[in-house]
Amino acid sequence: MGPVDVEQAEAALVERYPRLVRIAYLVLPPAFGRNRRVLTAHALVQRSLPRRRVPGPAVAGPRRDEDAVDPGYAYVRGEVLRQALVAGLPLRRLALPRRAQFPPLLPHVWGLRLFPRVGGADELALDQRLSRLSGPGRAAYVLRGLERQGDPEVLRVLAAAGVEDPAAALAEADALDAAEVPAPVGTGSDAFRVGEQGGPGRAGAPDGITGGVTGGRSERVGEQAGPGRTGGRSGGGGAGRAEGAGREGIAGGSGGRADGPGPGEAAGAAPGGPSDGGGAPVLPRRLSGAALLESDEFDPCALQARPTDLMRRRQHGRAAFVAVVALVVCGTLLGLPGDGWGRNGAAAPSYARNPAAEAALDPGAVKRVDPAVWPGSTRQDFSVWPARGGLTGDSALLRRALAVWARPGGSVRSSATPGTPVGPPMGPPQLLFAGRVDAMRVVLFHDGLRAVRYAEPVEGTAGAALDFARTDAADTVGSAALVVSRAAGNVRYLTAPWVRETAVRDLLAPTKEPRPLVRDADGVTDPMPSPARAGACTRWNTLQVRDGSGARLLTDLGELAPARLLWGPPAAPVDATEPEAREAWARTACQLAAARAHGVRSVNAWRFARQPLPGGAGHGTWVCTRAETWRGTGSRVLAQFLVPSPGVPAALAARSEGSPACGVRDPRVLAGVLWQAPGGGWFVLAAGSPDFASLEVSGGVKGRSDGPLLAVRATAGARADLNGTLRGGTRRTALR
Repeated sequence: MGPVDVEQAEAALVERYPRLVRIAYLVLPPAFGRNRRVLTAHALVQRSLPRRRVPGPAVAGPRRDEDAVDPGYAYVRGEVLRQALVAGLPLRRLALPRRAQFPPLLPHVWGLRLFPRVGGADELALDQRLSRLSGPGRAAYVLRGLERQGDPEVLRVLAAAGVEDPAAALAEADALDAAEVPAPVGTGSDAFRVGEQGGPGRAGAPDGITGGVTGGRSERVGEQAGPGRTGGRSGGGGAGRAEGAGREGIAGGSGGRADGPGPGEAAGAAPGGPSDGGGAPVLPRRLSGAALLESDEFDPCALQARPTDLMRRRQHGRAAFVAVVALVVCGTLLGLPGDGWGRNGAAAPSYARNPAAEAALDPGAVKRVDPAVWPGSTRQDFSVWPARGGLTGDSALLRRALAVWARPGGSVRSSATPGTPVGPPMGPPQLLFAGRVDAMRVVLFHDGLRAVRYAEPVEGTAGAALDFARTDAADTVGSAALVVSRAAGNVRYLTAPWVRETAVRDLLAPTKEPRPLVRDADGVTDPMPSPARAGACTRWNTLQVRDGSGARLLTDLGELAPARLLWGPPAAPVDATEPEAREAWARTACQLAAARAHGVRSVNAWRFARQPLPGGAGHGTWVCTRAETWRGTGSRVLAQFLVPSPGVPAALAARSEGSPACGVRDPRVLAGVLWQAPGGGWFVLAAGSPDFASLEVSGGVKGRSDGPLLAVRATAGARADLNGTLRGGTRRTALR
C-alpha cells in the first residue's frame, strides 16, 4: 500500500465522515455520557488529517477481499482509533495528559445536550455489553462487526493504533460474540442459536431462516475465520462465497441460499407462528450485535437535542457575571497609570483605602522627637532618638518611603531578619533619620517593634531598597547604633545621641589600640570595612562605642541592627572589652560567620573549663559561644577548644541550634574533641561545665573519669559517644 497524501486522506474523511464518527463513538468509553461521546467523536475525526505526506501502513501478508480498503481511509481510520483509545485512558497523577484525554474545544455546543436517536431493547443490551469491554476490545468488535475485517487485519490495525495486546482485545470481542448466542433450541439437525441468520452465500444456515437485512447483506456481518479458528466463521461475506463452515450447533446445509423467506416461513414470524416444516417452532428473529452497530442508536450524525439543567445554568450564569465584573474592576485598578517616582515612587498600586492605614502613610503625621527629650528621659532606647538628617522636611521623600513600606513594588529589593513582620505600620511611625548618605537618600523609621530602612538612589529610578529588623525591648546598648548605609564592602552607622565616642577595633588583633571613627553632626560615622561580606577571615572590624557608663563592642552581621559582643558566665556577662575577653575573641571571632543574617541580638562567649593536656603539653581552654536572637528563639550555640598556642584559631567541637545549653536557663555544656599530642599520640579530650560529676565515652573509644574533665588514649579517626552525669544524678549528652 503506497504513501498517503493529505488530499487523499481529506477526500476519504469527507466521503466517509459518518462512518468514521460512528467508529469513534462506538470505541469511546460509554462512561463519558452520550453528549460528550458525540462531541468527542466528531472532534477526533476532525483532528485525524495528516500534516504532510505519510507512508502507507505496512502489509504483513496477503489480504482477503474484505480487508482491502482505500489507503487514505485506512490511515484516517487508524488515527481515529488511536485517539479514541487514548481518550478512554484514565488520567494519572504523575503522567502528562494527552490532548485526546481532555474534553474537546471544538466542536462545542452551549445550552444543549446532543445524543443519537434512542433504539430498542436490543440496542440497549448491546450498549451495556460494550460498556463492559475495554477500549481495545470495543475497537476489535467494531472492526470485525462494522468494518467486516478479518481477524488478521483486525490484529494488524489494533497493533498500528497502539494496542499493547491485540490478541487479548480480539478474545474480548469473541467473548461478547459468544454471550450474544443463547443455548440451542429444539432437537436434531435443525437446532440453531438465536441471531444466526443466513445471508447470501452463507452455507450451513437452517432451511427456512431468512436474512433480516435487505439488499443481499448478511445480518451476521463480520463472521470471518481468524487464525486458528477453524469452523468458527466463513471466510468472507461477499456474494458467491457459498462454501464455509457453519457455527457450532448449526446443521450444515447444502450449497448457498438466497435472501428471502424459506419454504413454509414468513419473514418476521412471531413466537408461536408457523413451524419450519419439521415440527420445531420458529423462534422470533433478533438482529445480531454486529448488525446492530449500523442502527440509529449508534449514529452520532443523526442527533436529538435537549436543554441542559436550566436552574444550574442560571446559577452558573450569575456566578460568571459576578466574576467578570470583579475581573474588570481589578483589571481597571491594575491598569491605572502609575506616578513612576512621583507621588508614591516605587510603591505598588493601592488596593484598599482605610482611614487608619492612610493616616499611617501621611508624612505629616510621622512622629518627630525633639533633641531635648532624651537627656531627661527615664529610658534610653529608640523611642527617644531625635529626628536627624538634612531631609527630615522632605515630604515627598517621606511619602515615597512610607508608600514603599506599605506596598513594596516588584522592583524593590527587600530584606528582613528572621521573625520580623514586613507589613505596613500600624500607625504613624517615628522618624529617626532622613538624609543623603553616599549616593543614596536614606530614611530610617521605628514603630516600636521594628527598625525600617528605606533607600533610593539620588540619580535614576532603579535600586530602591527596604530593610526590616526586629528591635523590640531594645535597651541602651541595643539601641546604640543602626546601619545607615552599605557600599563597596563598607558600612556606616547612625549612632544614638548618648554615644560620646566611636572607634574601630579589630577583634583578631587584641593588643592593637582601636582606631577613632569620625562622625558628622547627625551622628553618621565614616565608612568602615564590614566583616559581614568579607570572604577570608583576615580581620574582623567591630564598632566600639562609648557612652556615659563605659565602652561597648558591636559587630555587623549583615543586618540593620549590629550585635553586641559579651564575655563571661551566662548569668553575668560583661562587654568584651577587657584583655582576657579580647584574647579569647581573637581566636573565636571567625566563628561569628555562622550567625550572619540570623536576627542576632548579642553573642556571649565564656570559658567553661581549663584542662591539662596529656604529656605535659600545657593547658587547653574550652569556650562556649551563644548567639541570642531578638525574637528569643533560634539561638545558636558553639563549643570550641583552644590549644595553648595563642596564634592558633579555636577548633570547633560542637554546634547546636535552638538548644538552651550555655544560656541563662541552662548554663551547662558538655563537648569533646579528638586531639593529637605533640609526640604524635591521639587522645579523646572532653570537658563539661563545673556541674558535671563524671564523664564517660563509649563506642570506638571507651573510658570514664570522675569530675568534669576526661582524657582517653585513642587512634586517629576514632569515633566515640560522650555522656556525662550531673551532681544531682541527671544524665546529659554532649552538645550536638
